Amino acid sequence: MTPPTVLQIGPLMPALEAELRERHTVLTAQAITADAPLADRADAARVTAVVTSAPVGVPVAWLPQLPALKVVSSFGVGLDRLPLDAARAASLPVGYTPDVLNDCVADLAMGLLIDGARRIAAADRFVRRGDWLHGRYPVTTRVSGKRLGIVGLGRIGQAVARRAAGFDMAIAYTKRSPAEGVAWRHEPSLLALAAWADFLVLTVAGGPATHHLVNAEVLRALGPQGLLVNVARGSVVDEAALTACLQSGELGGAALDVFEDEPRVPAALLALDNVVLAPHMASGTHDTRQAMADLTLANLRAGLAGEPLPARAA
Repeated sequence: MTPPTVLQIGPLMPALEAELRERHTVLTAQAITADAPLADRADAARVTAVVTSAPVGVPVAWLPQLPALKVVSSFGVGLDRLPLDAARAASLPVGYTPDVLNDCVADLAMGLLIDGARRIAAADRFVRRGDWLHGRYPVTTRVSGKRLGIVGLGRIGQAVARRAAGFDMAIAYTKRSPAEGVAWRHEPSLLALAAWADFLVLTVAGGPATHHLVNAEVLRALGPQGLLVNVARGSVVDEAALTACLQSGELGGAALDVFEDEPRVPAALLALDNVVLAPHMASGTHDTRQAMADLTLANLRAGLAGEPLPARAA
């Protein structure tokens, strides 16, 4: 029996790629642009599944070129680069990997928050440069007992809130409507939440609806003692406004795992000592990545068999 033909878009973790090659005929496409045609229409006609990742996605223009397509399986939780509307219109199931990465993303959010407040990475640089020989490190900001604002109280946002509760923080959040079954305060206004909070953590989904949701006005409301933590998507923050507010002192600091044009980080951010920079690594643990790979494969198998996907986005 001929194995199913799978189109892999962009790189995936080696173990996942190996599993795909063992069970399927795998075609690869590395270059992604919104309107790029598939290179080989004969191969495209045989593709029954697409496997991709959240940062890479699938160009919507490719779907009509894949007439045998049964399922799209994405490694990650980001949906902004997946053609969900077109998939729904075509009754094409799209799988993703929610829940299995909640804890690791929330762990990193708290790590970034603590680093951003206590300036651990900057203090490390201070010691390594030998500056401690010439004076003491400046005092920093307490974490425990502070006010935490969370933008987007989904699975990851709730995991962050539970961790923050262990630091005796006052917690409030903003989203379109109050979350069910939680005791934390719902604040309808993002601007009001920013003005109230000491720390503002972003866990909201990316996409057009949240593009530059955190703008100069929000950053100024967070203020010269405030800290912005972003483990969501780079597109959620107006990066130029963020840089300007950090440089002017209108914002106290930032701790960022995501950026607008990854992996390119603006030189102005690299030059600032009140910014913690991480390379989009929130889900990057062996445990979580294996769980994500397992769910990616489970979605793929179910879609090819015509069965309900374990985790379906569309």
